[in-house]
Amino acid sequence: MAELVYPPVIGVARTMFKALDLRFDIQGTEHIPRRGGAVLVSNHIGYLDFVFAGLTARPAKRLVRFMAKESVFRHKVSGPLMRAMKHIPVDRAQGEHAYSHALRALRSGEIIGVFPEATISQSFTLKNFKSGAARLAQEAGVPLLPMALWGTQRLWTKGRPRNLGRSHIPITVRVGREMAADPEEPTVSVTERVRARVQELLESAQRAYPVRPKGPDDTWWVPAHLGGTAPTPAEAGERG
Repeated sequence: MAELVYPPVIGVARTMFKALDLRFDIQGTEHIPRRGGAVLVSNHIGYLDFVFAGLTARPAKRLVRFMAKESVFRHKVSGPLMRAMKHIPVDRAQGEHAYSHALRALRSGEIIGVFPEATISQSFTLKNFKSGAARLAQEAGVPLLPMALWGTQRLWTKGRPRNLGRSHIPITVRVGREMAADPEEPTVSVTERVRARVQELLESAQRAYPVRPKGPDDTWWVPAHLGGTAPTPAEAGERG
């Protein structure tokens, strides 16, 4: 079936990024398979992460179907778009429905995007990973694709005003090689392995990031362990 909505939305996003003069450093897109199912696994630090993660699949001419909270699909603007792009709503009270939907999509050869931290990390460090991504890959017999995003929190993140002016903000993305998800391996072990790989990619992206805070008032987006003023993981956990 023809994709009538997703490609135009990507075009609009690219136009917006050009208007904002975002500076992209994306490496590893060659690891995105040109055919067949896969579970793309990324850290989650901003509201626009699904857009940037999805862009990594364009060189392979692929579209990523993201699992997102059900409330996004109820919004009068985003809801129709999300459904038309065949993203997958997740009702946390009835998660198995979303799981079955994603499993069918994987078996039909789709790439499914998952943020296994479930919510945005306000500390900008990796939270614990839910096991769903690993379980999906194991049951569908598809690989995991680890990915890390950095800089997206400076555009729009939880608890901060949006910065969608002509900001010249760098966005750094790293995509890792496929990781096997052996059905015989304990799911918790697969989850730990993919989290460790995302952590490595995140640290690589942070090292490569081309700018540093401009002053004491511009350290909010840097994790505490790197000298910034973002909340520690413990403090972020208390905020909910």
